[in-house]
Amino acid sequence: MARDTGFPAADAENDFTRQRRRAELSRLVSWLRREPDDVNEILPFDEVVAAVGRVGERSLGLQVIPVNSIVGSVDRTRDFDRFFRPTSTRVRERWQRLAAAQRRGESVPPIQVYRIGSMHFVSDGHHRVSIAYAMHWSTIDAYVTEIQTKISPDGIAQRGDLVIKDHRRLFLTRVPLSGPQRAAVVVTDPWEYAEISQSVEAWGFRLMQEMGEFLSRETVARRWFGEEYLPVVRMLRAAGMLPDHTDAEAYLWVARERYRLVRRHVWNDEIIAELSHLAPRRHKPASSSTTRS
Repeated sequence: MARDTGFPAADAENDFTRQRRRAELSRLVSWLRREPDDVNEILPFDEVVAAVGRVGERSLGLQVIPVNSIVGSVDRTRDFDRFFRPTSTRVRERWQRLAAAQRRGESVPPIQVYRIGSMHFVSDGHHRVSIAYAMHWSTIDAYVTEIQTKISPDGIAQRGDLVIKDHRRLFLTRVPLSGPQRAAVVVTDPWEYAEISQSVEAWGFRLMQEMGEFLSRETVARRWFGEEYLPVVRMLRAAGMLPDHTDAEAYLWVARERYRLVRRHVWNDEIIAELSHLAPRRHKPASSSTTRS
């Protein structure tokens, strides 16, 4: 950190200039590394809520929260980057005025944030958060409102992560699994959630035709998992097929190929053996035990 001059206004001006320089340098480094465009973007509150689904909210009152847990904004996503460094000189005047006041020892009112999981999103106090990051504060006072969500927000680090969260939320609406079953069905391509949803619904329709009665989505999801999904996954793992894929990805691939080859909705060892030599290989980190609920 640069040495202070002892003049609050001048030091605040230097702080702002330094943060703007860091923001531009971070953008340049990301570009040179060919990282995704959204790596340095602040997370938008509305998009995160839409992706994970809003159930309700509750006020938690005044709390002390970690500054580095503040990763998003309700309405100022264009003014600051992922680490609340100013993205332009538009906020300079207010930023420097508040920073100078803090350097003079004036009291700073708490900010207001929404909490989603372990993440915080600023609704009031963006400049104060930006200054806190610049001054390397570890904590800040905040009035916290917690948002309860349909699915866990764990795993959201950048804007691109919202796509798969949104598709998973829709999948769990169509296929309302619960508990360990919910955590067991995981894919890395968001569009595959839609494909599994259609597969489950088709399986449930055939089941209802056979039984001659209507079944709820919850019942179809539970029976599909126990009577269709688990037996197939166990056969695939016993045969050593698709080890680099999640269980759900392996199930989806073999379900496609099974119907293409035999044109029937049946499973047996002969079908698994016939498909084993066609199974693709890929190299990516994937674990069937990963929980992304």
